[in-house]
Amino acid sequence: MVNRPLLALAVRIVIALGTRTFFQPDEFFQSLEVAHHAVFGYGQLTWEWCAESPIRSIVYPGWNVPVYWALKTLRLDHTNALVWGPKLLHGLVAAGTDIWLIRLTRKVVGERYTDAAFYLSLLSFFHGLSLSRSISNSAETSLTTIALSHFPWNSHHSSWRNELRTALLYAAVACAIRPTNAIIWIYMFTWLLWRLRKQTHDILFVLTNAILTGGAVLSAVVILDTKYYGKLTFTPLNFLLTNASPVSLFYGTSPWHYYLTQALPLLCFTSIYWVGKGAYSAMGPTSTPPLRAVLGLVVWTLSVYSLAGHKEWRFIHPLLPLMHILAAKALVDDSGGSKARQTRGFSFRPSHLVLLLSLPLLAYVMLFHGHPQIDVMHYLRSRPVEQSLSIGFLMPCHSTPWQAYLHRSDLARDGDGSLWALGCEPPLQGQDAAGYKDQTDVFYEDPVKYLETHFPHHVNPNFPPSPLPRSRPGVAADATYPWRHEWPQSLVFFGALLEENGVRDLLIQLGYKEVWHVGSLWEEDSRRRGGVHVWQHDSVAL
Repeated sequence: MVNRPLLALAVRIVIALGTRTFFQPDEFFQSLEVAHHAVFGYGQLTWEWCAESPIRSIVYPGWNVPVYWALKTLRLDHTNALVWGPKLLHGLVAAGTDIWLIRLTRKVVGERYTDAAFYLSLLSFFHGLSLSRSISNSAETSLTTIALSHFPWNSHHSSWRNELRTALLYAAVACAIRPTNAIIWIYMFTWLLWRLRKQTHDILFVLTNAILTGGAVLSAVVILDTKYYGKLTFTPLNFLLTNASPVSLFYGTSPWHYYLTQALPLLCFTSIYWVGKGAYSAMGPTSTPPLRAVLGLVVWTLSVYSLAGHKEWRFIHPLLPLMHILAAKALVDDSGGSKARQTRGFSFRPSHLVLLLSLPLLAYVMLFHGHPQIDVMHYLRSRPVEQSLSIGFLMPCHSTPWQAYLHRSDLARDGDGSLWALGCEPPLQGQDAAGYKDQTDVFYEDPVKYLETHFPHHVNPNFPPSPLPRSRPGVAADATYPWRHEWPQSLVFFGALLEENGVRDLLIQLGYKEVWHVGSLWEEDSRRRGGVHVWQHDSVAL
C-alpha cells in the first residue's frame, strides 16, 4: 500500500529542489527578495512595496523570513542553503495540495475516486511547473485545497461545525495572501447558506464564525503590514483598488475567452478530456450536490476572472485541484466493469498513457527553459569580489533573481548604484497609459541610442556607482527619462542584444569582452533569446 502523503512530500520536494529555471518574476520579487530584504536589510523592492499606498502584504513573503533568519543566525547564509532553504519550504507547502486533495475528493465524490485524483495531481504539468515555486498563487492553491477539504459539504455530519472553523481559518489566510481568493468563498458560503436556509440557528453560526475569523485574520494582516511599512496600511483594499484601475492593464490585456481557450487547456493539459467529461457528468441527473457545487465554483470563478482585463494562467491555479476531481470522476467511471473493480476504484487503461506525456515537458521546464537566468546568478555569486565591483543588467526588467540569490551586501551600499537592472514601473503618476513607456521600452527601442545618451562616453576604471540607473519605485521623476548610468565592471544581457545594430561594436570599443555564456533553447520573447552573456571590462584581471 502506497503511503500517499509521503509520496506527495517526496515528489514536491524533489521538484522544488530540482527546479533550476525561471518562470515568473513574482517568484523572486514578490516573495524571496522581500523576505531577504526584511532579514538582511538589502534587496530590491518593486513599486508594489514602495508606492505611497503599498498593495502587497508582508504575510506571504513572511513565510520565508524564519528560513532566512535561521540561516543568518547559523551563519549559513553564504552557503547554498540560501537558495535551498526556501525551496524546501515551498516544496512542503506544495505537498499540501496533493495530500488534502485526497480528503477533498473523498468528501465530494467518495473514497474510490481518491487514487485517481491524487495521481492526476502528481502528474499535473502545471502543478509541476508552478506549485513548488515561491509564488503566492501556489500557496493560495494549497491553502484553498486545504480549506475546501475541511468545508462542510455535508452539513448533516456531526462534526461540520468544527470543520467549518478550520475551513474558515485557511480560507481567511488564503484571502490575506491573495484578496481575490474571496471570489471562491463568496460562492462557497452562498451555497452553504442556501443549503442551511431553513435552519436559522446554523446560519447564524456560519455568519458569526465567518465574521470572527475573517476579522481576526484581517486585523492580524493590518498589524503585520503596519509594523512592516511603519505606518497604518490596509493592503487588501489597496490591492483591489489598484487591480481595478488602469495600472493593471499596463501588464497586458487578454480577450474575455482567455481562460477558456488558453489557460484551461494549459492547466489541465493531458487530463483536459476527462475534465470535460467529468464536468458533463456533474450536470447529469445522477450527480450529487457537492459535485455540482464543484462545477459551479469553477464556472463562477472563471466567469468573474474573465471580466478583468489583465489575465494570467496562474490566477486560476486554485481551481486545478477541483478540475482534478472532475477528471477523476470520469476516469474511474470509465473503468466500469465488475462491481469489485468499481469498489477498488481507478483501473489503468492503455488510453491513460496520454497522462504521462506531461512528464517530459515538465522535465524541460524544470531543467532547461529559462535556466541561463538562474545559472548566471550562481556564476556571479561565485566570482571574487574584486572582479565584480559593479554589475549592470541590460535585460527586460526582472529577468533574473536578485539579492535572494546573489547575496552581496557590498553591492547594496550605494542603493541601486553598484547593482542595477532596467526598470519597468507602471504609470503611477497619472501618465497617459496609451503612450507611456517604461525604462525597458525606451532601452529596447534603440539600445545604442540609450547607451550613448544615458551612459558616459568613456568607462571610468574606478567603476563608480550609477547616480540613477532606474526609476525609483513609487517616486515621481523630475524628468521624463531621467536615468543616469556609470559603466559597470560587468554587464549581463541576453544574446539577442548583441544582434542589435551597433551594440557589439560599441561594447568592444569601450573595452568589454565576454567572460561567461550559457545558451538557451526555445524562448518566446525575442528579447530573451540567445542565452545569457556576461561581459567584463578588460581592466579586470580575469
